[in-house]
Order: sequence, then C-alpha cells, then structure tokens
Amino acid sequence: MIDTPQIVQTTAQPAAIIRLTIPRAEIQNVMGPGYQELMAAVAAQGLTPAGPWYTYHHRMDPAVFDFEIGVPVAAPVRPAGRVQPGTLPAARVAQTVYHGPYEGLPGAWGEFEAWLAAAGLTSGPALWERYVAGPESSADPAAWRTELNRPVAG
Repeated sequence: MIDTPQIVQTTAQPAAIIRLTIPRAEIQNVMGPGYQELMAAVAAQGLTPAGPWYTYHHRMDPAVFDFEIGVPVAAPVRPAGRVQPGTLPAARVAQTVYHGPYEGLPGAWGEFEAWLAAAGLTSGPALWERYVAGPESSADPAAWRTELNRPVAG
C-alpha cells in the first residue's frame, strides 16, 4: 500500500493557499472546488505551479479539519479572494508514497503511523499530502500517487 518510508529534509516552498476549517465530513465537498479556485487564481496572475498541489493539515482532530489547500509557486502570489500567499515549510519529515485511490488514504496513513511508532519516531501535530499523480494524469486510480509527509523530531 505504501512505499518504505524515508527520513528526508524538505525545503521551504512559496505557495498559493486557501486555509479552511471545516467539519471532517465536508472534506469531499470542498476539495475539488477549492483546488479549482486556487488554480484559477494562480493562472490569473500569470503563474504556474512549481510542483504538485497539496493539503497541509495544521492539526489532526477527529471531527474538524484545519488545513490549507496549496500549490507551490516560483513567484509570490497576490491575495485574491480566499487565495493567499503561504509557504510549505522546511522540515525533517518521515515521507512515503501511497499508490492508489484517494479513498485508501486513511488506511495508508494508518500504515504510515504504525511505521512511525515502530521506528520510535515522535511526530508533531502537522502533516501534509502532495498529490503527485491523480485523476488529471490517469483514469486508473491504481496509477495515482500521493506523497505522505509527517514532520518528526530530531
């Protein structure tokens, strides 16, 4: 389900973001429209993505998602409605890649969290997913790739 996790150091990336705090059950209703709004605002400013789009979760709560939908950009984005400039932070992270449909992400995170615990790693409250390959690149969900990142101490 997931590749063997690695410990890597990420670098900070300027980004265009939309910050949302919503009930967990609403995630499927806001992701598509939020992504489209974000990409339209970036394109309207003459910018192009400098990497895969992502969701950055500031904290994990079973009932509420406090997160941002983001896309890295090479030049700063200007505020436009809900779209704001942001940064995907530099961090030492445990990182893996999940292969499959988005519906399998909760199981992938469970497997990843079990690996973190078995490795004796302590993670903070934040995490992020980068959507490396999805429906825009293949109609076959088995070909989709989501990078999972969890900052770790040390």
